[in-house]
Amino acid sequence: MISQRKKDHISLALKSNDRLAVGGGFDRYEFEHNALPEIDFESVDASVNFLNRKLKLPLMISSITGGDEDGNINAKLAEIAQSFGLGMAVGSQRIALEKPEFEGSFKVRRYAPNILLFANLGAVQLNYGYSIDECKRAVELIEADGLILHLNPLQEVFQSNGNTNFSGLLKKIENVCSSISRPVIVKEVGYGISENVAKKLRNAGVFAVEIGGSGSVSWPDIESERSNEPIIKKAAKAFEDWGLSTAEQLEAIAKIKGDMEIIAGGGIKTGVDIAKAVVLGAKICGNATDFLRKIAVSQSECEVFIKTLAFELKTTMFCVGCQNIDELRSTKLNRRSQK
Repeated sequence: MISQRKKDHISLALKSNDRLAVGGGFDRYEFEHNALPEIDFESVDASVNFLNRKLKLPLMISSITGGDEDGNINAKLAEIAQSFGLGMAVGSQRIALEKPEFEGSFKVRRYAPNILLFANLGAVQLNYGYSIDECKRAVELIEADGLILHLNPLQEVFQSNGNTNFSGLLKKIENVCSSISRPVIVKEVGYGISENVAKKLRNAGVFAVEIGGSGSVSWPDIESERSNEPIIKKAAKAFEDWGLSTAEQLEAIAKIKGDMEIIAGGGIKTGVDIAKAVVLGAKICGNATDFLRKIAVSQSECEVFIKTLAFELKTTMFCVGCQNIDELRSTKLNRRSQK
């Protein structure tokens, strides 16, 4: 059942280790320290405007879940997003579209009336009976500012009874972009979007891509934990280092993006990572797993996490002499010398 799978995903994501051996790649870049920044730390402003919403930090809570009947996780995260001025995306809404009793776990506007909020569906569902109507319903259900279509081919292969027919999806994504009144974002769930795929999505009319590169949980590991198939369990190990570096793909895609925006996700662990991602071309950044783990401990733990990210980001900006995000975008970022 979809509901049990979602519960399994949450519990296993809380227990699993991130793929730090293939992290987001931000450690390969470094700022030049400015010993004379000529600005007041207290005046550093890390806010950014995105889709007519002001975010206090260039950060969103990326797609985590939906489908827990009481909606407890999303409700808590929505309150956090509202309090700290962050964006938020819900998890796949397929279960809500097929089982109305789960709709409540996605309806977070009552907790966060002013946040930047994204609906979410698996793009592959467009090959399994979903149409423009379901995309519109997902957006309307939660009063979203936009729709995320997520790509997860590696996960689907390892998932029991996964949806693995990804043929002809690009054209269907293009149809969604031209048929709904909200911007469409396409994201990968943890293995990255290449420059070549980004070009295709840009030409299809996608408003933004969320790179979702390496550095987070291993979906083959999680799905193999749920599986009784010995081949699936053994094969998962072969994909431990699979995936594209978030930082390097961000740098590459920024050069060809045109009007398309970029969200950096995957391996965003600190405020310094956020600053580096902004310089490399990200409009905002996303994090899912850390928010899930912190909120599972307590709301105060999650608040400390955000305050730490904000302090790290503003300190980075101060120490490179940037008073706001626009100035940060024009800052030089160097590749570390290979030793």
